[in-house]
Amino acid sequence: MHFTKNTIVSIALLIACNTVLAQLSGGLESNIVWYTNDAKIKLDPIEAKNKVRSNNYLRLDYAAKKFTFGLQAEAYQSKAILNYAPTFKGANLATYYANYKNDTVGIDVTVGHFYEQFGSGLVLRSWEDRQLGIANSIVGAKVKYHPTNNIELTALYGKQRNGLGFQVADGSIFGVNAEANITQLLKAKKAQYTIGGSIVNRNNPSIINAVKANTYLTSARASMQLGAFQADVEYAFKSADALVEFGNIKPQFQFDGDAYLLNASYSKKGFGISGNFRRLENFGIYSQRNYMGNIYNQGIVNYTPSLTKQYDYSLTNIYVYAAQPNIGFEPDRNKAGEIGGQVEAVYQLKPKSKLGGKLGTTLTLNFAQYHGLQGTYIAAERKYKANLAAFGVKYYSELGTEVRKKWTPKLTTILTYLNQYYNAKYVAETVGTVAANTVVVENIIKLKKGNSIRQELQHQWANGENRNWAAALLEYNYGSRYTFYITDLYNYGNTNTNQKLHFYNAGIAYKVNALRLQANYGRQRGGLVCLGGVCRFVPQSAGVSLSINYSF
Repeated sequence: MHFTKNTIVSIALLIACNTVLAQLSGGLESNIVWYTNDAKIKLDPIEAKNKVRSNNYLRLDYAAKKFTFGLQAEAYQSKAILNYAPTFKGANLATYYANYKNDTVGIDVTVGHFYEQFGSGLVLRSWEDRQLGIANSIVGAKVKYHPTNNIELTALYGKQRNGLGFQVADGSIFGVNAEANITQLLKAKKAQYTIGGSIVNRNNPSIINAVKANTYLTSARASMQLGAFQADVEYAFKSADALVEFGNIKPQFQFDGDAYLLNASYSKKGFGISGNFRRLENFGIYSQRNYMGNIYNQGIVNYTPSLTKQYDYSLTNIYVYAAQPNIGFEPDRNKAGEIGGQVEAVYQLKPKSKLGGKLGTTLTLNFAQYHGLQGTYIAAERKYKANLAAFGVKYYSELGTEVRKKWTPKLTTILTYLNQYYNAKYVAETVGTVAANTVVVENIIKLKKGNSIRQELQHQWANGENRNWAAALLEYNYGSRYTFYITDLYNYGNTNTNQKLHFYNAGIAYKVNALRLQANYGRQRGGLVCLGGVCRFVPQSAGVSLSINYSF
């Protein structure tokens, strides 16, 4: 066979392209919504000027030996989807980075945008959550070094992408972190021990001389694992910083803060129990002081999620608890943080036993409760003194049970009951308290050829403004590719006749390999949307949505 020069060049280019594509990865996500006015839900006249909106993300990563390069472009057209910060607009390069990693010498260096978490995140966590609109990567430089297999050191410096579209915050962040496995040092044979510590500095210069530019956070932590038992503890401290009220800096009032966190768990075959305890006092921090308490989580530096069970059902997520780490002085609503925790136990009844039945049954019990910090508060003078371990005003509690029963290889039933107390006056900063009881029955039926049906029936009794709800869902999965669903939430008990609404939705999803498409028509219930214990408010809306996800 005779190869011409052009043939040889074409083959070389083809091989090079295949090599490049083999090292190139990424993803495309597009969420498009066409908002409509229906008989009950009307768009705000200002928002109605942009009825068709989309959030679009294109991520590309390229690996070449010890180097990795990446970027993410974003476009918000004509504006960002409702409930995202209005400053997300236009199209531009959002993040970019270059990384060098050499495991032989233990070096990992990143320049550009990066995400990082120290320990549990109490003093530093940067992450992206597109559904919540959180995009707080740090742009600068980060170095990780492993002098031995048991020690990891991290140093970073940069400015935070603060959720204002493609901008960065005025303040800068410097941090160092150390993690060490000291099991060998202690000559322990059965247990594993680790220790760690962090220092984070937020530098945010102020035109007010009385306010120092630097605010420090430090933390110390330790963990232990012995067989089926595991525990970790962390203490963090925040240096004095000015009080911020509704975006206004009050230099004459400055407070420090701290945080305590304890986690423990035990598990063996058929049984597991875990618990968390946390106390937060004035422990929120943002890359810019005036972002304190903003509704879009812009510029958040550390991670203080609510430590409660994350439920999957629509009605169990109406009264969701959001962590309360910050100071607030208002008449009859003084607060400086929170104290509380949760416990969850899981027990599997053995198959072929009297209670377990032929295929076994799984029982889950969860309890969580949080209070404000008890102490002395003088709102007019912006003074307070909180007690270390005393429980103040009750903010939230929940008692939940779940029974998961497999009747046959093709039929599974999940029964959930949730009792909640929700102090809206302090948690949502509205009025009143709510007592709610929610029951959910879910059935999963497996059919032939990989098809299945999922059905949900839900009901909530509550004494709040919205009162009672009923909800239902029917989902049909045709193999692994197609999903069809219809759902409705009906607020039949609302005391406001105009708000006795059906929040109905119908949609279809298609998935093949790395491509997923979903189309939906219906109404969005207004309220808090939470992921991983971090929450944000979304308004009522109606319309058609389309989402496209593709990874390669």
